[in-house]
Amino acid sequence: MPLVDVTAAIEAALQQQRFDVAIALSERLLAESPRHPHGLLGRARCLIMLSRFHHAEADVAELLALAPDDPLVMLMAGMVHHRLGRSDEAVAILAALLDRRPPNRTEAAVVLAEALHMRGRGDELAALMQRGDLWGDDPRAVLHRAQVLEATDPDAAIVMLEASARGDFPPALARINGFAAVEMLDRAGRYREAFNLAATVHARFTPPFDLDRYLQPVREQRALMAGGTGWCRPRAEPVQGLALMVGLPRSGTTLLEQMLDAHPAVSGIGEYEGLMLLEESLTAGGLWPAGLDALDARSAAELQDRYLRGALAARRSGAAWVLDKGLWAWRMLPAVAAVLPGAVCLHLTRDPRDTAISLFLSHFHAGSAAGWTASLEGIRRLIEAEREVVPEMLAAVGLLHEHVVFEDLVADPAAEARRCLDRMGLPMEDAVVHPERNRRPALTLSHAQVRQPINSRGVGRWRNYVWAFDDRWR
Repeated sequence: MPLVDVTAAIEAALQQQRFDVAIALSERLLAESPRHPHGLLGRARCLIMLSRFHHAEADVAELLALAPDDPLVMLMAGMVHHRLGRSDEAVAILAALLDRRPPNRTEAAVVLAEALHMRGRGDELAALMQRGDLWGDDPRAVLHRAQVLEATDPDAAIVMLEASARGDFPPALARINGFAAVEMLDRAGRYREAFNLAATVHARFTPPFDLDRYLQPVREQRALMAGGTGWCRPRAEPVQGLALMVGLPRSGTTLLEQMLDAHPAVSGIGEYEGLMLLEESLTAGGLWPAGLDALDARSAAELQDRYLRGALAARRSGAAWVLDKGLWAWRMLPAVAAVLPGAVCLHLTRDPRDTAISLFLSHFHAGSAAGWTASLEGIRRLIEAEREVVPEMLAAVGLLHEHVVFEDLVADPAAEARRCLDRMGLPMEDAVVHPERNRRPALTLSHAQVRQPINSRGVGRWRNYVWAFDDRWR
């Protein structure tokens, strides 16, 4: 197929969201030439659209070297820097791009606005929103205008966001804006309104989710474990300097990651997608979970190498340990034991009612595997499954681990951090009890909370919504 046809086919596949086809075509070009610009561009765009920013980074770096002034490449670089926690680099490259008034300036402004908001740079965000050359009537501006407005008129900001959530807005934006309004209502103490709006937004915009199917691999693991641990024995050489966060979203994982990342020997790499890709590879090969005993040593080594290449590339210079906050580990501890033996697991739990209300009121990508957050019943069932499988698996598969309770962590952060560091063979450092001083941004729903000194304000949050919980939550 001629080059022009391959390039057109890649673009068509991207428009149709057939990412496997687009990646295959891109890699065909890269097989002919490892730095083929169309191959790099096609694969990088796919990986970014799939939110696999760690794996997109190398391709984007190559593209920057080939075309440092290309507006699309600069935008992609800004997105990758932002999503990998390098806010200063993201702001610099996106601001430089906007100064040139490129055709994609609104897309660049959207990413820059998000980066400024998540870093708490409110004055710069306000100045960005006042620029008349960027936004026009683009509906993506509503969220950021409301974020600026909240500082002076929170009620008006809520009205603006809620109107877009209930009106004729593009569904993805309406969902995001709706949950932003929910957060503002919660901060204002308007709890009934926050809960009711969250329920409305979920009903309108959260797709149906098959929780039973999602939990089936977890149930299979427990059944297999009843017959012994031979099916999940190590298949590769032990890894060194790898710690995995094991826990559900909104259970304190961001706080503990930011604390340990403040240690000079530990580099948090955020929600790295490596374990998700590991699960996809094992499932595609018919090995997960029941076929794990058929995983051979060579394949396990290849899977381990693929995981580590991405994780280590994201590691801060000088750090001996990588801390992966990806939220997939709890569902696949036997695979971790088989492919990444030697990893240290840090298991986080929190009062399930606090976890549940934080999940229900928060925005997760509607197309992700977080559709179970649409109801407290779905959340309760998933928390029950996690509480049943994780302690049992950690005890059985031979992974070094520590259990950390969120309430204990905020009550005595030094003691809980010391336990984790002891498990990793590292000395205590005073910096770990001051995550608010950590310059590495947290790109999670907890980004604002972890910029404050450790506190217990999140403990017992569910009591603001006590009427939503019945005796099953005890």
